[in-house]
Amino acid sequence: MKLAVVGGGVAGLAAAHRALEIARERGVSLELALFEGGDRIGGTIQTERHEGFLVEGGPDSFLSEKPWALALCHRLGIEDRLIRTDDRFRRTYVAFGGRLHPLPDGFQLLAPTRLGPFVRSELFSWAGKLRMAMDLVLPRGGDPDESLGGFVSRRLGKEALERVAQPLVAGIYTADPDVLSLAATMPRFLEVERKERSLILGLWRASRRAPAAAQGVSGARWSLFVTFAEGMEELIRALASRLPSDAVHLKERVTSVTREGEGWRLGMADGSAAAADAVIVATEAYQAGRMLRYTDPALSHLLDDIPYASSATVTLGWRRADIPHPLDGFGFVVPQIEGRPLIACTFSSVKYAGRAPDGFALLRVFLGGALNERAGGPRRARRAPAYPGPTAHQPGEPLSQGHAAISRGPSRPHRGHRGMPARSPPPCPRRRRLSRRGHRRLRPVGRRGGRARAPVHVERTRR
Repeated sequence: MKLAVVGGGVAGLAAAHRALEIARERGVSLELALFEGGDRIGGTIQTERHEGFLVEGGPDSFLSEKPWALALCHRLGIEDRLIRTDDRFRRTYVAFGGRLHPLPDGFQLLAPTRLGPFVRSELFSWAGKLRMAMDLVLPRGGDPDESLGGFVSRRLGKEALERVAQPLVAGIYTADPDVLSLAATMPRFLEVERKERSLILGLWRASRRAPAAAQGVSGARWSLFVTFAEGMEELIRALASRLPSDAVHLKERVTSVTREGEGWRLGMADGSAAAADAVIVATEAYQAGRMLRYTDPALSHLLDDIPYASSATVTLGWRRADIPHPLDGFGFVVPQIEGRPLIACTFSSVKYAGRAPDGFALLRVFLGGALNERAGGPRRARRAPAYPGPTAHQPGEPLSQGHAAISRGPSRPHRGHRGMPARSPPPCPRRRRLSRRGHRRLRPVGRRGGRARAPVHVERTRR
């Protein structure tokens, strides 16, 4: 059997690896070809060593509470390469009113679970605190596809949305919470409301049942976020090493995927073509939509409708003594109401060991996103050191600076996202014919949205 995988990012590599595992388990002979239009594999995951700093061009970690990535690491034999966050500094700040305010202890992303730290916090006004407390008596909602912003506003009020939920969500999805689907991004909170009615009470009860979870820890061994000692590219190298030596084809951009007899024809940008019995499309949704526009126009339109936002990361290295802030946290987020181009800043050398030489600090700045896409452009990225740093006192010019502009990424699961396949028009005779002839062997990957955890999950569940 000939299998073609289109896309050499983590989704394509993980899918190719899983296909080989299944073929071995079932005793099937598999001829694998992975096509990547660029000159390297890994997609947005890229790690570099620069002047002693470890710089991530894309995601710097993955969530351990989603088991699929950890399971993949175990199967690859690289679990011992994982490192956890330094939980001595497990704190997040919010830049508001010219100051960095610590997120109150016990605040679980959207809502508080501890009364004392919440009452003492200067991040919220007394009116805002009273409005959040109304969650204790409000009834359940009834919209199964409510936006995240609508959910937070309804249950906790405007201040909770503007000062916490919006900046935290922007740091994850670079998206506007008013169009982001709660069910597709944070279904846990929807489930808490359904079961417990009150979000605050439900999260408090959950923290009492599982204290470790309340502290942001998914198990005794791992912290909520985990990464590799030498950066996320370790995962890419491990996946690539498990593929046949002749399986990866770089600089071969697929432009179309169409039926040819009982198989598939992959048209290349240079005019050549490749044949396959089955195809996995593991590119960005808008690229997959272009490839499939003649094979399945309805699916192509649905993929084109998945929105993306432009963003950029700028990694800055300073002498530790030049930064007045104690850097006693993982970083800070910036609410959109502050009117700054920054989305967030991660204190990378505090969060993970080995990111900076002794006596130095590595900070990672995020710009752009759905609410301020112009800020993610190259010109603004080059000006990142001029923006206010981790305190009101500017630490001066950085010793090291690296840019990683990302256009149209990551995807943003908006309202209706999870129900997208159901929105396809009724099957036409041609589609029924394609289904009878093996159309299900075409596997688009990318509808779930989110970060590196989603593609790993897709490769485990789609067979």
